[in-house]
Amino acid sequence: MKRRLEDKAAIVVGAGTRGEGIGNGKATAVQFAREGAKVLCVDLVEAEAERTAQMIRAEGGRAEVCPADIVKAADCRRVVETCLDRFQKVDILHNNVGIPSGTEIIDTAEETWDQVLEVNLTGMFLMCKQVLPRMIEGGGGSIINVSTVASVRSFPDAAYSASKGAVNSLTVYLAGRYTRYNIRANALLLGYMDTPLARPAWEDEKVRQFNIRQVPMRRFASPWEGAMAAAFLASDEASYITGAVIPVDGGLSIS
Repeated sequence: MKRRLEDKAAIVVGAGTRGEGIGNGKATAVQFAREGAKVLCVDLVEAEAERTAQMIRAEGGRAEVCPADIVKAADCRRVVETCLDRFQKVDILHNNVGIPSGTEIIDTAEETWDQVLEVNLTGMFLMCKQVLPRMIEGGGGSIINVSTVASVRSFPDAAYSASKGAVNSLTVYLAGRYTRYNIRANALLLGYMDTPLARPAWEDEKVRQFNIRQVPMRRFASPWEGAMAAAFLASDEASYITGAVIPVDGGLSIS
């Protein structure tokens, strides 16, 4: 049976994982490959991207690596050129980038605000700017931007919430302007995830239980659950879905 991403070429930004285990980007890169895609693993830290690529290759998939700082336009251009050079096309862009400030607005330094918006929003803007002309030339594609429930609920991090709210708006803009070129754009609103990045917060049992009680499903998400949703949006099964901001949060956004 043909896998649903067979013969597609995907760029996964943020494909590495800091620490042991599987993060959101790594899980998505691996899942894309399991679905038949050729995957370009992009990360600021080349060694982390390579670890993801090795996991894909060990399962018989095709993966290449491209280290990049996505707040630099030249790096974003190089990422797209590398995908075209290695795979001759680009069908999927998965923008999995995001850093928190960890501060309330009155405690947020201007430099911190600027850095969070640069990484979380400008990085996605630059990647989309570079990939769109190539997708138009290729006849279409799918862009998936990773957002968060913090973009639609009040969370104690002003810069993070604002930047991800802008990601939602950017996604809707992309869908409205580029669907005519057969390019779909959707966003995933991730809730509380059980990933190496988030896990230190959950080690405090009081914090863990306080947050779990907010989730109707009463558990945190596996990164594979976000990856499955991304693979669906990247596939032709989602051919009539664009401009959607889809929660993958166990009901957190409506609790």
